[in-house]
Amino acid sequence: MTSGFEAQLRAASLRVTRPRLAVLAALRDHPHVDTDTVITLVRSNHPSVSHQAIYDVLRALTAAGLVRRIQPAGATARYETRVRDNHHHIMCRSCGAIADVDCTVGRAPCLTASADHGFVVDEAEVVFWGTCPDCLTTHPEGSSE
Repeated sequence: MTSGFEAQLRAASLRVTRPRLAVLAALRDHPHVDTDTVITLVRSNHPSVSHQAIYDVLRALTAAGLVRRIQPAGATARYETRVRDNHHHIMCRSCGAIADVDCTVGRAPCLTASADHGFVVDEAEVVFWGTCPDCLTTHPEGSSE
């Protein structure tokens, strides 16, 4: 599977390095995680990789379009490898879990602005908010604790 990552890095004119491969693998296996979680995941297999190296890798991968950085209101930035398909997200208000939501109609962008003010719109970003099934089971609405 790393050969796919190697090809992606080369296609983006980025050097293939162990930290870049490790970050891509971590995000593939754990989408929507924050920087601290990426650091923990990468360092579990590569303890010598510094925090700064991981920050630099995330920045480079995001700039190259290989990783998407999302930051829902009031939440820390999260990262994912699902890019270039204009999908959206749903986030649990209780635990912060995030899941992908595919566009339901049309092609990207899957929303049409009521007024584009002369912009050429190529992407729309929506975050749906609610309570995930786990939190509903653990703390049903109306329960008192």
